[in-house]
Order: sequence, then structure tokens, then C-alpha cells
Amino acid sequence: MSGRILEDSPNARINKTILDRYLSLPLQDNVVQATYVWIDGTGEDLRCKDRTLDFIPTSPKELPVWNYDGSSCYQAEGSNSDTYLYPVAIYKDPFRRGNNILVMCDTYKFDGTPTETNKRKTCLEVANKCLDEVPWFGIEQEYTFLDFDGHPLGWPKNGFPGPQGPYYCGVGANKVYARDIVDAHYRACLYAGVKVSGTNAEVMPAQWEFQVGPCVGISIGDDLWMARFLLHRISEEFGIVSTLDPKPMPGDWNGAGAHTNVSTKAMREDGGIRDIEKAVAKLAKCHERHIRAYDPKQGQDNARRLTGKHETSSINDFSAGVANRGCSIRIPRGVNDDGKGYFEDRRPSSNCDPYSVVEAILRTICLDE
Repeated sequence: MSGRILEDSPNARINKTILDRYLSLPLQDNVVQATYVWIDGTGEDLRCKDRTLDFIPTSPKELPVWNYDGSSCYQAEGSNSDTYLYPVAIYKDPFRRGNNILVMCDTYKFDGTPTETNKRKTCLEVANKCLDEVPWFGIEQEYTFLDFDGHPLGWPKNGFPGPQGPYYCGVGANKVYARDIVDAHYRACLYAGVKVSGTNAEVMPAQWEFQVGPCVGISIGDDLWMARFLLHRISEEFGIVSTLDPKPMPGDWNGAGAHTNVSTKAMREDGGIRDIEKAVAKLAKCHERHIRAYDPKQGQDNARRLTGKHETSSINDFSAGVANRGCSIRIPRGVNDDGKGYFEDRRPSSNCDPYSVVEAILRTICLDE
């Protein structure tokens, strides 16, 4: 990686050890620092701010509703800017530790209606209708590290690295970059209570992936958004940018997705392959609706990625196959052999809203909409 470029990042120049002197200051037992986290009006970026509590909460319902300036987050007009944060999930804070917490929040307008980028409300309503199906979700979140100048980390500034091939799950300084951040993020997620299940270097150099799940219903969205927050927050400390852009580099380079693994109780039981095949048939009839739900720009971002090349299907056509990474829906070889398990929807983009993805899938395969 380019030390010269990273030195241009103000965060990379700060002496991080000084902070430890203050984080180690003792606090009263009942004092809690709570970081409220929310999705802003882009539907992609996260915001946060902190408040002090005088008790240790055990449930999001115990936490106070808070407000913020929605006009500075693309969610309100300046003349009526108060927008409200409703806590929905609590995580342990890996930065401050102790009793301090991170709080995932829903956003609501002044009149009590959800903001345009609050996709959780309708997702939860749909998930509650499907409780008997016990739907499990696992999402493979791909992302790319960038230098402070916006160029992929470790790439030559006036050229390109060698062709794809040696980088996927690679080992060695000439194959992978910024493993320190990956390991820090992995550990922070586990500490926080995010159900992260693994990580690996991806096909394009400077591209990585972490997996969240299996989670039941709505919790996959809460955990993935918090994992994204932790990724951006840790990258911030290293002076590096983590992008979820689904095609950060044009040309003969892999894009980034959020492959979504799905199963219901019936699919996981003996003979469940029949239920998987039924679900795939339903998905085939709703391809365009899913494409619109699978990135925040209703398919425009995914159009750069789903080209039929680089382990993707065409955005215009639905396809399914066993062990085929060039299909819309992949049924893993082991699932096909066992006759039960799950399927993988490979269409969601890396910057998708997981609440929208979960809602779309449940509406199609469980509610037959």
C-alpha cells in the first residue's frame, strides 16, 4: 500500500495511543455511553451520535427516543428538520468497551411516519407474517478498500495489478492488502454480538468479504447494518476508506455483491429440495421486482455489476443452476446431493439494504405475492 497516500489521511496521522489515556478513565458503574446509529437519506451511508445514560439498558425498549437534524442527513427540510431515532437493537461497544453500547435505530419523520429510507418497518411487518416458516438468512458482504485518494488500496497509481487469479483467499504481501483491518473488524463484530460467521479475501485485489448469519428474519438486517458501521468506523481509524460500491473498478475486474443465502424450515428438512425448487420457480416470476429491491437505486447500481461476466448473471434474465456462480440463483452442490438445505440469491448488490432484500424474498417465497 502507498504510505505517501495514507499519510494524506488526517485520521492516519493521529497518534492513536493518546486516546487510551482517556478511555481508561474510570466511570461510575451506572454511567453508559450509547452510540445511536442510523441509515441516512442516501439509503447507503450511516450516521451516529452519542449520549450518556444513567442506567444499564437490557432492551431497546428501555432506551429513550432521540432526535437529530434530518435536513443534514437528506431526510427533512431545514424549516422542519427534527427527525426521530427509535432504538431497535443493542450491541456491545468494541471501542469503549465496558457497559457502553451501540444502538441500531429506525428513523421517523415529525408526523410519526417512517422516513423514505426506513425499510425496516415494512420488513418487520412481513417477517412477522412468516414466523411459522422460520426463515434463515445469511449474507455475504463484499467490499473494497480504497486509499484516501479513492484508488483501490495497494494498486499501482499509474497502472493496474496483475490479472485476477491469485488474490481470492490469497496469502502474502503481494496478494492481499489490509488484513489488519479485516481481522480487527472480525473481532469487533464478535465482541459486539454481531453474528459474523467468517471472512475471506475476494477475487479482485483490495476486495474482501465477511459473512453474517444464519440469522432468523429481521435480525439479519440489524446485524449486517451494524457490521457495516463497524467496518467503516474501524477503517476510519486506519485512514482507509471501505466502499460498498458494486463495481468500484470498471473493466475486467469482479464487482461486489451481497449474496443472500435463504432457507425455510421446510427446506432444511428431509426432502426440502422440492421446497427450494418451488421457491426458485416463484422467484423466476418476480425477477424485475427483485432487481428493483436489490440496490438503493432500483437496479441502476447493479446494472454495472450484473453483466453476465465475472461470476454474475445478466440483470435482464433470470437463471438458476446447481453450483453455477453465473446464475441468478445458485443451489449449492452439497444441498442438491443432500436433498435439503438452502439456496443462494446472487443478485443483491453490495450496497443493498438488507431489509429490502429480506422483505422482497419473503413476500415472494412465503406470502406468494
